[in-house]
Amino acid sequence: MPDVSSLRAALLDWYDAHARSLPWRAPPGSGTRTEPYRVWLSEVMLQQTTVPHATPYFERFTTRWPTVSDLAAVEDADLMAAWAGLGYYARARNLLACARAVARDHGGVFPDTETALLALPGVGAYTAAAVTAIAFDRPANVVDGNVERVMSRLFAVETPLPVARPELKRLAALFVSDDRPGDWPQALMDLGSGVCRPKSPSCELCPLAFGCEGLKTGTPARYPLKTKKAERPHRLGHAFVLRDAQGRIGLVRRPDKGLLGGMVGLPTSDWSSTPAFDAPAAADWTEAGGVEHVFTHFSLTLTVHVGRGDGDFLWTPADDALASLPTVFRKALERGLAV
Repeated sequence: MPDVSSLRAALLDWYDAHARSLPWRAPPGSGTRTEPYRVWLSEVMLQQTTVPHATPYFERFTTRWPTVSDLAAVEDADLMAAWAGLGYYARARNLLACARAVARDHGGVFPDTETALLALPGVGAYTAAAVTAIAFDRPANVVDGNVERVMSRLFAVETPLPVARPELKRLAALFVSDDRPGDWPQALMDLGSGVCRPKSPSCELCPLAFGCEGLKTGTPARYPLKTKKAERPHRLGHAFVLRDAQGRIGLVRRPDKGLLGGMVGLPTSDWSSTPAFDAPAAADWTEAGGVEHVFTHFSLTLTVHVGRGDGDFLWTPADDALASLPTVFRKALERGLAV
């Protein structure tokens, strides 16, 4: 087994020299803690989202709502509009529920233990551990996909994901220590994102190469092994771009539950293998082509139809709609406006 203490020291030394500068992060080794609200917000945004994509959203959110109590007071619709483009919209609903719980039940101050954080709405094991370690500088086992990849290569774990997750979490726990507990998970994340990448890892730059069992095999990129995924199903649907006499776009609010719940979007048919042409209003509909989008559990082709009419819709200027719609609807609107 690799020597844990030597590996830990080597990675922290590397992190001191190579840490990314991020708006939610204190400099390594500074002893400065990042405000829990900023850590929590960044971790929620970064779930299923890259740092370059999440950063402008984080900066807009913290400028508009600088404290968790400010965020807790926002209207649901305003929050969902601000979140548009980040995807996985259940996160936005959980974000608001958690902010309101912190404001209501904790006086606007995040609890400082992993157990108490786990009791907040929408806060899972990973986020609770990350806030505990990074914001409160307490030892916690913070395990995301980057950490799983590093551990699987470091120890040459032959068990495939997702079955290997408990084993990888146990191996990651070997490195948890009272020594710089907030810097440690961030160092692992930086290593996983910049050096120990999913494809073409830069082993020649890795501070842990001297103890990496995966590298010794000669094929470190083979790890982590993965169970073959089932083929993603494909669905079809119709999207309707309805414009009124002023050129505004007719939008609707989706039901609170379900995919894109609570979001404003274009009217659509059902999404299935044989969707019905269920137009939202009487109009001389013209087909404008199709757009493709991939969700976590299925891919989607939307046939876009454009028309002019009126009715009980959320009439929105086209530029405002383009700026606030979720990605799948923005694609469809762009296609419709191009006709």
